[in-house]
Amino acid sequence: MADYQGALPTPTHDTQPYWDAAKEHRLVLPYCAACDAYDFYPRPFCRQCFSWDIEWRDASGKGTLHTYVINHRPARGFDEMTPYVIAVVELEEGPRMMTNIVMEEEPTVDNLPIDAPVEVVFDDVTDEVTLPRFRLVQS
Repeated sequence: MADYQGALPTPTHDTQPYWDAAKEHRLVLPYCAACDAYDFYPRPFCRQCFSWDIEWRDASGKGTLHTYVINHRPARGFDEMTPYVIAVVELEEGPRMMTNIVMEEEPTVDNLPIDAPVEVVFDDVTDEVTLPRFRLVQS
């Protein structure tokens, strides 16, 4: 585990299941049993039908790169990580989530095509916190 200096999440009652699953290297999403729909970000009710019949379900961890920015001016605590990719990934289950794309090579527009297939990876940044991130699927 590297000496991670970036911001860490502060789980809430509504987000705790997400962070607990991430620690187990599982990606979970809120699922509404009333309207058969996944959603993200975590909240106690469905924003489509307003049902409170929400449960957490394992997600495939697969999706496509919807949009991104390559950040060269780091936020405090991310100085050693630049450049880094802030992205929106559209998951197979439907929701879009903001995340990071991790790459071995330096990110460029040429090696980050929109709609590229991606998959989740888990970064154990501290003993208590694991961050879900994504990488391009190797062809």
